[in-house]
Amino acid sequence: MGLNITEKIISAHLVDGKMEPGTEIGLRIDQTLTQDATGTMAYLQFEAMGIEKVQTELSVSYVDHNTLQMGFRNPDDHQYLRTVAAKHGVVFSPAGTGICHQLHLENFAKPGKTLIGSDSHTPTAGGLGSLAMGAGGLSVALAMAGQPYSIPMPKVVKVELSGKLTGWATSKDIILHLLGELTVKGGVGIVFEFGGEGVKTLSVPERAVITNMGAELGATTSIFPSDENTRDFLKAMDRVEDYSELVADTDATYADTIKIDLSKLEPLVAQPHMPDRVVTVKSLAGLKVNQSAIGSCTNSSYSDLKTTALILKDQQLPQGVDLMISPGSKQVLKMLASEGFIAPLLDSGARLLECTCGPCIGMGGSPTSAGVSVRTFNRNFEGRSGTQDAKVYLASPQTAAKLALAGEFTDPASWGTPIEKIDFPAEVPSIRHLFIYPPENGAEVELVRGPNIVPLESFSALPDEISSEILLKVGDDITTDHILPAGAQITALRSNIPAISEYIFSRVDENFVSRMKNSESGIILGGENYGQGSSREHAALGPRHLGVVAVIVKSMARIHRANLVNFGILPLVLSQKSDYDRLSEGSHLTLKTTEITPGGETVATTADGLQIKVKNDLSEKELAIIIAGGLLNYVGKQL
Repeated sequence: MGLNITEKIISAHLVDGKMEPGTEIGLRIDQTLTQDATGTMAYLQFEAMGIEKVQTELSVSYVDHNTLQMGFRNPDDHQYLRTVAAKHGVVFSPAGTGICHQLHLENFAKPGKTLIGSDSHTPTAGGLGSLAMGAGGLSVALAMAGQPYSIPMPKVVKVELSGKLTGWATSKDIILHLLGELTVKGGVGIVFEFGGEGVKTLSVPERAVITNMGAELGATTSIFPSDENTRDFLKAMDRVEDYSELVADTDATYADTIKIDLSKLEPLVAQPHMPDRVVTVKSLAGLKVNQSAIGSCTNSSYSDLKTTALILKDQQLPQGVDLMISPGSKQVLKMLASEGFIAPLLDSGARLLECTCGPCIGMGGSPTSAGVSVRTFNRNFEGRSGTQDAKVYLASPQTAAKLALAGEFTDPASWGTPIEKIDFPAEVPSIRHLFIYPPENGAEVELVRGPNIVPLESFSALPDEISSEILLKVGDDITTDHILPAGAQITALRSNIPAISEYIFSRVDENFVSRMKNSESGIILGGENYGQGSSREHAALGPRHLGVVAVIVKSMARIHRANLVNFGILPLVLSQKSDYDRLSEGSHLTLKTTEITPGGETVATTADGLQIKVKNDLSEKELAIIIAGGLLNYVGKQL
């Protein structure tokens, strides 16, 4: 029996376990990436392991999230990241060079390689055939130390594309269509592998849009074959030597197949406040638009922004409509400049921002109060934009530009002749000289730590019995933005766990932190899909610092679950979802942790004798990690 692409890569990197869906496997990791919002803690964790140099083929530290640098904290983090990269053999990408996923696609990603990154949109590299997964910073630190990355063996689902995009439909509409069909929980435990004749019609940047936003499905990752289109992309990036063909065997099998006829798609948009609330653009005709934002790691490529420039050429934005544009890299910016496509953007009244994540993570560019913002980003969670009551819609660059010019939602049938597909120019400028490559011997490099950089605390082992109150009860689809908000003020504290913990659940319940401080320990009760969204491990580290010992939910997102395990918090699932309604904030639960077995069920008892059955999907190793008090404690003993 033949292998699919995912199985081929996993089998070539399998360190332990078997390729049986649901069983734990350990993978050798070829490449890692970090970004500044998660990287500082990841490198502090790497330092704690006492290893002189990273053990991967390539590790890159990108600064792209918080480049506003208000006050000393954030620039101090960047200075530390630069020196720790030099000391331990990591390539460093300075602030303003570009967004990590766009830069990695252009400069480093390779077909057939494994990549994990401390950012949930690391699957972007799947657009050229890399098995790329988002992970918590500690998991990335361990991969840099040469340790295998452990995940449950995913199911592989084929997404069979036929036909060709027509009219104003784009690759963004392919992933929006999938989200509308499957929901933000539809990809849990799955790798989406794209195939079919329709794949040949999509360039690598178009494919990367889909794999990037596949993270919103809750998927382990998404991946495309490496074919002639991949070779053309790598040739344009002046690294054709990195090309290798990677396709599924003709007799490969899949857990399921989803079919999409590209010719039937039309411009779509995700409504507030979730990426799966998808409707057609024309269905919202007449809705006023206050702001558009084009960029992010999803849609900031050369083709995206040149298309935007062609739409805006000789046009001017109406009064009261703000349009912000964030190029994905300085390479993108240089291509636009060399071809004269910066002027149309500026002349339209659009604002050209730095080559960073920017407004996507609430780093500036907030909408007006109750404003409608059409963004090419990947997430539209409530409050993520920085304006709590803003209404954020997710769309393609073509849609965002057209709606900004109109000042309202309009029917794409009125947009005129669509822009033809954009190819790379004959000469693509390189910006590779802007990366800072580490010296051969980093032993003499002096690490520079600012006063805001606080070493990770040591956590105690799991007690034999948990006896704690539920100190917070939340509903369905709680994101890591709910647990720990983004924004310049909070992101600057990512290297200071005691300080950043003051903001845990601050936008959900402003009294949660004080309740935790007045208790020796606490439990969080949640609904479906708890912890979806960003990979930020601080959403687990902060609660652990405050004394959270267990999270009991109806269901849980993959990366956040892994982060809870990494820091010694028990991730438990209600055996009967109806028990959620029988528990409330203030309920006292007693649970004997010595009775917990991998994949087993145990009983938590309330103060009045009510018995609540909870189960886990922990492997033997994961349970051992939690008992040890977290992954650093567990690995520290082994190393």
